[in-house]
Amino acid sequence: MTNSSSSNTYKNIQGAIRRAGEDLGFSESTITTITNPYNVINESVMVEGIDTPINMYRVQFNNALGPYKGGIRFHPDVDLDEVKTLAITMMLKCSLVGIPMGGAKGGATLNPENYTETEIEAVARAWVRTMHEYIGVDKDIPAPDVNTNGQIMSYMLDEFEQIVGRSEPGVITGKPIALGGSVGREQATSQGGVYVLQQLLEYLPDRVGNKQVIIQGFGNVGSYAATLLADAGYTIVGISDSKGAIYRSSGLNVHDILKRKNELRTSLHDMFADDASVDTILNEELLVRPCDILIPAALENQITADNAGDIQARIILELANNPTSADADTILNNRDIMVVPDFLANAGGVTVSYFEWVQNREQYYWDAQTVDERLHTIMTNATKKTFELAKNQSFTLREAGFNLAVERVAHAVALRGSGHIKK
Repeated sequence: MTNSSSSNTYKNIQGAIRRAGEDLGFSESTITTITNPYNVINESVMVEGIDTPINMYRVQFNNALGPYKGGIRFHPDVDLDEVKTLAITMMLKCSLVGIPMGGAKGGATLNPENYTETEIEAVARAWVRTMHEYIGVDKDIPAPDVNTNGQIMSYMLDEFEQIVGRSEPGVITGKPIALGGSVGREQATSQGGVYVLQQLLEYLPDRVGNKQVIIQGFGNVGSYAATLLADAGYTIVGISDSKGAIYRSSGLNVHDILKRKNELRTSLHDMFADDASVDTILNEELLVRPCDILIPAALENQITADNAGDIQARIILELANNPTSADADTILNNRDIMVVPDFLANAGGVTVSYFEWVQNREQYYWDAQTVDERLHTIMTNATKKTFELAKNQSFTLREAGFNLAVERVAHAVALRGSGHIKK
């Protein structure tokens, strides 16, 4: 996401929140409060073993419902506009699915491919040293995001506990099981999205067609979505990684592809270079190939005014954050293509992160069935409420989601009154 597209997305989300707040009758003061971050931390940090300073960010976006919650990404395109956009989306996400947390996001501007494991550990620990006053089990709970994982969360947890001098496992989620992580967390974003899709298709069975699915992105979220949907009887006809995409109208064996990709550590194009039955195409081409369900599961701003008119899917399930531009949304709506917004579709990740935080607080851990049942309940209920409001008010799912999310967080802000301290 470029600086300009990040900034535009952020302003569009602020505008949508404002419209929803005004429609719901909230005061100007309350609307202003929920459309602006409470706290922005932006530091240029020297890291041991690295010659140049690294920009590090944390944006905390409203804690009226509970402590801030949101991931940390390591990526060369991370900047303040992007982090603010992701943080405001997290506020909406937590509010919509009904978990008692606010929005936050963090990051560091670097390409992890250019650094050793030792250097990445140093960056992770430096991030915590920079932000430790702003995070805590009752204050702000980070988690993994793009290019961060359970190992990096382990470094961060260790650094934080060394600084504060006590055990505090709930300060970080997305941890390995051995350090207090939750079962089900790794596939939670994808599993939650599958539950949302299945609930919507109960209302709209005509949209499922032949159950042909294209998934842009084959990282953690995309690969789990592919295998979960394949197991549920869907046909995965297209997938992509950072190097390119593959498509076969008769379907792909995603379990086998995932196994081979992990073993060979190679690109999809290289894996299928000699297979005439599979089309090796550009990522941009994949989005407009025939399918019933399109799942953007990579980065932001992938579906735009330039390609929205050519998309052939009946449903778009946004497992990436902010993959669809506002202009594209309008085009898709006019073409009767249903877009399931990111702050509903991919909220399974933060939901199971919340479960992990609860388990850390209790120091009592749930089994996989309990996690899955509770995730299913939360995601299904949020989908039902969003769909019913959209149907009754002739809203898009995104408009309905904004209204529900804004109503809950704005009500919490209004109850707190004019003395609400934004720190």
